[in-house]
Amino acid sequence: MIWIILAIIVVIVLWVIATYNSLVGSKVKVDNSFSQIDVQLQRRFDLIPNLVECVKGYMGHESDVLTKVTELRTSWASAGSVSEKVEIDNQLSGALKTIMAVSENYPDLKANQNFAGLQQDLKDTENKISYARQFYNDAVTIYNRNLMVFPSNIIASMFHFTPATLFAVDSAEAKQNVKIDFGNK
Repeated sequence: MIWIILAIIVVIVLWVIATYNSLVGSKVKVDNSFSQIDVQLQRRFDLIPNLVECVKGYMGHESDVLTKVTELRTSWASAGSVSEKVEIDNQLSGALKTIMAVSENYPDLKANQNFAGLQQDLKDTENKISYARQFYNDAVTIYNRNLMVFPSNIIASMFHFTPATLFAVDSAEAKQNVKIDFGNK
């Protein structure tokens, strides 16, 4: 009888260890996938000063957009939470869309090889950011699901695992197309 009780205890302990390790593995995957977003966003931020310099002469009347891009780049470093970084990223994406839309009105700028190269690098980086966001959200979904399903939710609550935040576009402004009006009719 004691061997049966001992075997049950060993099985339960092994199950707790395996479940805990699985939750830790899922959390590490979430952290790693967010780091990948950070890496791609840093790449984007490294491209921004060159892009701003390239378009500065053409966009004198849009200097507020250039200033906003620079400010957002700076505020990214001080953002502490995922939701703060999501908001900054959404604002930056909108500002970059504006720069690209405005550039359509300047044939000389569009023909500039430096600008074309930066535009292509930015497009490639945006694609990588999109993929990294998708990977992050997939990892968060799996992790959060593991926190909620029985019986792993018991272990999750015992060891104070908390749900992760999805990387989502919350603002209606970020979901809309950029509209540029130079007052020309």
